[in-house]
Amino acid sequence: MGRVVVIGATGHIGSYLVPRLVRAGHEVVAVSRGERKPYHEAAEWRSVQRLTADRAAEEVAGTFGRRIADLQPDAVVDLICFTPTSAQHLIDALRPTRPLLLHCGTIWVHGRTARVPVTEEEPRTGFGEYGSNKAAIEALLHRETLAGGVPAVVLHPGHICGPGWPVITPAGNLDADVWRRLAVGEVVPLPALGLGVLHHVHADDVAQSFERALARPASIGSSFHVVAEQAMTCRGLAAGVAAWFGRDAVLDLVEWNDFERQVGSVHAAATLDHIDRSITADIERSRSILGYAPRYSSLEALHESLRWLVEHGQADVAGQTF
Repeated sequence: MGRVVVIGATGHIGSYLVPRLVRAGHEVVAVSRGERKPYHEAAEWRSVQRLTADRAAEEVAGTFGRRIADLQPDAVVDLICFTPTSAQHLIDALRPTRPLLLHCGTIWVHGRTARVPVTEEEPRTGFGEYGSNKAAIEALLHRETLAGGVPAVVLHPGHICGPGWPVITPAGNLDADVWRRLAVGEVVPLPALGLGVLHHVHADDVAQSFERALARPASIGSSFHVVAEQAMTCRGLAAGVAAWFGRDAVLDLVEWNDFERQVGSVHAAATLDHIDRSITADIERSRSILGYAPRYSSLEALHESLRWLVEHGQADVAGQTF
């Protein structure tokens, strides 16, 4: 038990992680921009110290890292670091006291994989700004640890699900109409024979991994995949969602140009981002070192997400019961 500073504390992961840390006996400082409440109210937040910080502005001013260091943490959980420059700024400020640093990465440090499931040992092939930056941050943190500086652990979530925000649909994008089509039995177009792979994870399972990493010294200097037990194909997810409504999924397995024409360029681009990678992430290291045990399958995580979206008017299933 110790003093834990959580950066990005009211987001997807932090909304679950902060109450977990309080229940585990940690003293928690929750850092956020102050623009929203946690996704879920919990009694544990009453015992949390809240701190408002504009990370981007304070990094430009050169003050953010010092503010975090001045909180005298035993550990820092960084859930919103997206560039190597941002990571280096925080590391430099923490180096004199060397608290444990837990960084939220992504399975997109992997690109087009040659072997599946992909393990943490595979060479990083991430592409695009997000994946490339996260891979560079991971390498930076591991170099820092090996050099005897700030000890770090990197956790790589998949496509995060949970109540409170839109989630990646079985079509690999954020098109909310996919839910309606599956609910009422309308045709859902899918490219690549519907065999693109998605690896979802519930936000509370991600929070579980961070909580466990804090208590596992053997995790220092390593990276860990944090995903559901199994990845699923787009067509498998579509069939699973349709079954919630007592239906078979009606799929149109189309060529890419037809798919883009039907769903529009924005949703098609998101689908391509996901199925071009088609990552199936191995979690054996997370199991053996962290004791990670995901509670939710991919479909269970999506079910909880969709129920919230329907209840809050962010997804239409035409009144169908599920």
